[in-house]
Amino acid sequence: MDADPDQVYPVREDTQLLLDAALAEAGPSDRVLELGTGSGHVARHLAGRVALVVATDVNPHACRLASSPGVGIVRADLTAGIRGQFDLVLFNPPYLPTRPSERMEDWLEKALDGGLTGREVIARCILGLGRVLAPNGRILVLVSGLTGIGEVIDLFRDAGFPAAIFRRTVIEGEELVVLRAMRPGEGPATS
Repeated sequence: MDADPDQVYPVREDTQLLLDAALAEAGPSDRVLELGTGSGHVARHLAGRVALVVATDVNPHACRLASSPGVGIVRADLTAGIRGQFDLVLFNPPYLPTRPSERMEDWLEKALDGGLTGREVIARCILGLGRVLAPNGRILVLVSGLTGIGEVIDLFRDAGFPAAIFRRTVIEGEELVVLRAMRPGEGPATS
C-alpha cells in the first residue's frame, strides 16, 4: 500500500510549536522518542542533533511518510511495543474534544480525536511513560486550551510527573502550550 498524505496530520502551527520546544530542550546525548509522529517533521529535524530518534505512529500512512535516514520508525499505539528508555519523549496528541457522533473512521480523524474531554489519549500516554522514560527524563506534550491545560497538568502530577508550561502561543484565538513534565530521578537507597 502506498502512503496517502491526505490521511496524515500535516505540519501546522502546533507541530512547529512542538518542534521549537524540542529543539530548545534536546541535548546531543538525548535518546528521543516521538509518539504519534504524523508527517515525521519533528523527528526529522532532531535526527543528527541527538543520540537517537525513534518515532511511532499507529497510522500506517504516517509511518511510511515519516520514514527518513536517522529516524527509527515503529508502527505502534503510543508506547506499546517500545523497549528501552528515553531521555526525552515528545507528543503532539489528538487533543480535540470529540463526541461519538462527530467521529469519522479514517486515519486523519484518529490524529484529531481526543475523546470527549480531549484528554483521553493523553491519559493513556501518561500510563505508559513509566516504562519508557528514563530517570530524570522529560516529556514535552502539546495541549490546547480546548483540552483543559490545568487538567492535563493535574494528570501528569497525579501520575508522579511534575509538569509546567514550557512554551505558549495563541493561534486564531486558540491557546496552545507545550507542557514539560519530568520523571523524578531515582534517589539513593535509604534504609
